[in-house]
Amino acid sequence: MAATLAALSVSGTALSASLTYGARFSWADAFNAFIVTNALMGLTFGLCGALILWHRPRHVIGWLFVGDGAGHLLSAMAAPLSAVLHAADAPAWSVRLVETVFTYSWPWSIALFLPLALLLFPDGRAVSRRWRPAVVIVAATAPLFVLAMGASPGTLAAGLPEPYLTMPIYDRLGWLWTLAELRTTGALALGVVALVVRYRRADETGRRQLLWLLLAATVVFAIVVPWSYVAGTPVGVLLAIPLIPIALTVAIVRHQVLDIRLVVSRAVAWAGLMLFAILLYVLVAGVLADLAVEATGRAGISAVVVALALAPVLPRLQRVVDRVIYGDSHEPGRVVSRVGARLAVGHDPLHDVAGSIREALRLPFVAVSTGGVTVAESGTPSPLVVQLPLAYAGEPVGSLDVSPRVGERELSARDRQALEVVAVIVAVAVRAVELTAHLQASRERIVVAREEERRRLRRDLHDGLGPALTGMSLTADAAANILGGDHAEVGELLHSLRRDTRTTLSELRRVVDALRPAALDELGLVDALTQYASLLTRSSDGGALDVGISAPADLPELPAAVEVAGYRIAVEALNNVVRHSSAHRARLTLTCSEQLEIEVVDNGLTGGPWVPGVGLHSMSDRATELGGVFEAGPGPEGGIIRVSLPVRSPTRASPMPSVLP
Repeated sequence: MAATLAALSVSGTALSASLTYGARFSWADAFNAFIVTNALMGLTFGLCGALILWHRPRHVIGWLFVGDGAGHLLSAMAAPLSAVLHAADAPAWSVRLVETVFTYSWPWSIALFLPLALLLFPDGRAVSRRWRPAVVIVAATAPLFVLAMGASPGTLAAGLPEPYLTMPIYDRLGWLWTLAELRTTGALALGVVALVVRYRRADETGRRQLLWLLLAATVVFAIVVPWSYVAGTPVGVLLAIPLIPIALTVAIVRHQVLDIRLVVSRAVAWAGLMLFAILLYVLVAGVLADLAVEATGRAGISAVVVALALAPVLPRLQRVVDRVIYGDSHEPGRVVSRVGARLAVGHDPLHDVAGSIREALRLPFVAVSTGGVTVAESGTPSPLVVQLPLAYAGEPVGSLDVSPRVGERELSARDRQALEVVAVIVAVAVRAVELTAHLQASRERIVVAREEERRRLRRDLHDGLGPALTGMSLTADAAANILGGDHAEVGELLHSLRRDTRTTLSELRRVVDALRPAALDELGLVDALTQYASLLTRSSDGGALDVGISAPADLPELPAAVEVAGYRIAVEALNNVVRHSSAHRARLTLTCSEQLEIEVVDNGLTGGPWVPGVGLHSMSDRATELGGVFEAGPGPEGGIIRVSLPVRSPTRASPMPSVLP
């Protein structure tokens, strides 16, 4: 299909040239009849569309280019064909039909295909859902401009009959045709705005694609348009328009091969400088004309003023353009400030650092590695990755891995300087994360050891000292029974010993229960929580409360610390439902693989974001001690609490607990 479309474009151009030659048009006649410009634009748009469809057969931009090229080529063929038919004394209706094809073909390219290509570039979709109505409006109003161009009375050349579909009242609808032209100008302007919005939102790949179009637009509007204005003819603009489909095609098909940032940077800066010089010259000349200065003097003074003004303007303009294209590489301080700001508010320091550096310098890939392992990355790496060493207090802590921009064989001196400055902060962040990870691991080991020791103490006290005290109490009872009433004083002492033993035994049981919930050893985690949930039958407003539990039947054996923390957190979460939510239904869900996942959901009323109290802080602290994650806040149906506890001690720092927004 793509090859056929390309062949048709070439054939149409060749046929247009043959017909032009057959009509004995001079170059001037061909230009004035827009045959050359239509043929050039038709060939360019057609071939570019075919090339896009060759690589991506369903790409919308490719089909829009094919339609655009067809409109121009039909006009390029119809203009000389009408002259050939007229010279051959063909029937008038055939000449009129061909003229109608000419007048109604090319406007579709300007009114519909080109604006849609700009709006849908580069992926064939609108910028966002909010932009979809704009695409529909542009497509729906395109016939108005086509009618404005085609319905005008008149002929292509002297002696030819008038085309079909003209309007006798055309002159009375001038306001409508003006509206049609404004609509088309607005559609093209809207396409440019869409490109600007895409550039601001795009990633590295998207921005490289848009730079090609920016280069073409700079050449057309900053060089060709002023020249055409001075020359008094739009031919130059029409001849330069094919640069736009060429740029769009390269951006879609081969943007990853070349990097034109430097070219675009210089072109935009010099184009802006040229525009500034022209405006300043016109302004100064106008002021001098009002002061009645002679023409020669006006020109000389204006030239001097422009020359003096250009020197300080160019460096400033170049810095602005470079900041848009290259980021903040020319100002390392801004990069450092951006990285520092992300570190201050981020929850994942190294990923935030990598992302902020990539965004600030417009690089395709940035990663942070420690011990030869990538711990954070942003973007997509290219085949070439440059490693910059990271050191803290003279000791190596890792490396900052960076991919140069596509088309660059190495980092520029400016990029390297900025990266070396920011590497100091990255090294500090890496060291801080390492220390945090070590501290977290140490804390987890302490908690695990504490709970294991508590479990051992409880077992020893329960199985050893408890029975011994019970035996002593029974022995005292037996001795008192044997003595009877003959030895009242000894009996009183034995009764006192029995009371003290039972008191000590009760205190021992309290201590044992405080070390570790007895229900865990007697029933296990799931049954212990089921037993506790069965006691919760009323909510805070006095209504009935139904608590359901969902858990796997074969929950694996858990470390003591994880089991106790899970039990305490689940119990506190259920208590929160009773105390604060006014819920009538709650559900506790347990799952376990590498993490013990606990979720408590209720259907109670939820106001705004939750303010953490003692209960939430307690649950968060228990989760954080084990390197887990705690989240709590309003959900779609009511309150929701989620906890994730690692069954095995993690090897890196865990995220800080948070409250859901």
